[in-house]
Amino acid sequence: MFTKKIIIKSEKDTINLAKKIGPLLKKKDIVALNGDLGAGKTFFSRALIRNLSNNDTQEVPSPTFTLVQFYDLPEFTLWHFDLYRIKHPEEVYDLGWEDACYDGVVLVEWPQKLEHLTPKDRLEIEISFEENSSNRIALIKGYGEMKERLNGINL
Repeated sequence: MFTKKIIIKSEKDTINLAKKIGPLLKKKDIVALNGDLGAGKTFFSRALIRNLSNNDTQEVPSPTFTLVQFYDLPEFTLWHFDLYRIKHPEEVYDLGWEDACYDGVVLVEWPQKLEHLTPKDRLEIEISFEENSSNRIALIKGYGEMKERLNGINL
């Protein structure tokens, strides 16, 4: 497993992290975003999608109520899931999970809701609040094939 801790001091730092992660992604990748409410998961998602679409004004609504949004990007379709409101892991199949995993890139907020369905190969980003500070901490973990790709970049 690859692990790296990054201190995020500003929104610009979050955007820069998304710009470094974006070029690593290819079809069938899973990006799992963990963190408390308000930690910055959706902000990171917006930055990543805007970077991948080469459009800084791309509309990127939170999928909190729709549960999934997808974006046809130049290299692949990105599926943005927010699983906060699901009750059982199998509910993801009703949202197009299999299609997303087969032919797109999956960006999933609240991935712990997947439980036993969590893919082995994945990039995991946990965003947390730094104690006694306005900073956030991004803990980047790479599993499986993603571990090798992460070893090759400077985060």
